[in-house]
Amino acid sequence: MRFDAFARTIVASVVVAATLGLAACSSIAVSEEPLFVAAAESDGPRVAFYGDSYTRGTGASSQASRWSTVLSTENGWSEFNPSVSGLGFMRNRTLFGQGDLPSLIIADHPDVVIVTMGLNDNFTFDAFADELPGQILSDLSRLSTELPNARLVVVEPFWYKSERPASVEAIISWVRSAALEVDADYVPAASYWLAGHPEWMSSDNLHPNDAGYAAIAAEMDQALRALGL
Repeated sequence: MRFDAFARTIVASVVVAATLGLAACSSIAVSEEPLFVAAAESDGPRVAFYGDSYTRGTGASSQASRWSTVLSTENGWSEFNPSVSGLGFMRNRTLFGQGDLPSLIIADHPDVVIVTMGLNDNFTFDAFADELPGQILSDLSRLSTELPNARLVVVEPFWYKSERPASVEAIISWVRSAALEVDADYVPAASYWLAGHPEWMSSDNLHPNDAGYAAIAAEMDQALRALGL
């Protein structure tokens, strides 16, 4: 079965559950520890994910339903996902360098790195706007330099509302520019993937539910196929 058909099947099967209200995180607060949940052991490529709650899988009924694990399972990837809820390039960031998420990913020596950061920086934009462009470039440069044999894929930061404050477009532009500067692959339009589908959001109205994660997985699959992944 092609993945897009598979994903549509997931969406159809979970929409009813979503309307009844899936258990979800009550806030977008930071998690104190990375969550390491690997996909089933695989001889396929090792794929690392650098993200926040939308990649950690907050709002899903199980870790198996988050988009990163759906894709890893379907494609036979070995998943490394230390994503942290509430984290941004600057927001809730206490470590820069040894011990931060980029350093954990670098130490794992993956074949592919998929970066899905930036959403949470909207919530502290005024406080960190001057520092954000440089920190985005710093993170991506480290990943590119320290993992010269890995494929680096940078995804346009996710967004979850029809209203789009000016910070959304600013952060997107900085992420896109940094990705181009380090010669990474770039996936556009991800901030629109959930637009117009409130039924894809969990009961906290902040995070996707299973249907939302299936929709992200389907969109991401198509984007990665277009990049040859």
